[in-house]
Amino acid sequence: MELDFKQILTATMVLFAVIDIVGNIPIVISLREKSGHIHSEKASIVAAVVMVIFLFLGESILRLIGINVNEFAVAGAFILFFIALEMILGVTLFKESDASPDLASIFPLAFPMLAGPGSLTTLLSLRAEYDIWNIIIAIILNIIIIYAVLKTSGKLQRVLGKNGIMIIQKVFGVILLAIAVKLFTSNIQELFN
Repeated sequence: MELDFKQILTATMVLFAVIDIVGNIPIVISLREKSGHIHSEKASIVAAVVMVIFLFLGESILRLIGINVNEFAVAGAFILFFIALEMILGVTLFKESDASPDLASIFPLAFPMLAGPGSLTTLLSLRAEYDIWNIIIAIILNIIIIYAVLKTSGKLQRVLGKNGIMIIQKVFGVILLAIAVKLFTSNIQELFN
């Protein structure tokens, strides 16, 4: 075990960019409105557990079920695509009955938004370059940030107001759509190569 501050900082920043919790605020607020409440602790813990397990067993699990990382990323891109469509068009694709606080805290919040294909494939690529303990510390730092944002999303909603949230939701919906398309195109090319 060799702790390297530079590796921790880089891995934290890369994961922070991929998870994009700030960009996900409108989705969090929308989920909170649908389900009435979101369990910040549960969502953060589930996301952390999924990321750490995937860090150690990700490639093995995917190989075991006959899926490669690129196929996994393409599937995740579809989920992100539909969440983005909900945000941009104001349509509901995930049924309201599916939006209990317990379920919404895990799906789609903890997985695939926080611990999704983007962050999980990023973890696999970080593992190839960095010491595993530095990556685990980076995951923990990101989970602390995620928890803080989830806990304060109600306050952010009051500060921004309905129109502010709607504008941010549309803008970040387009950004999320672009991320989904990028994730799809970069991984679909790998599948055909």
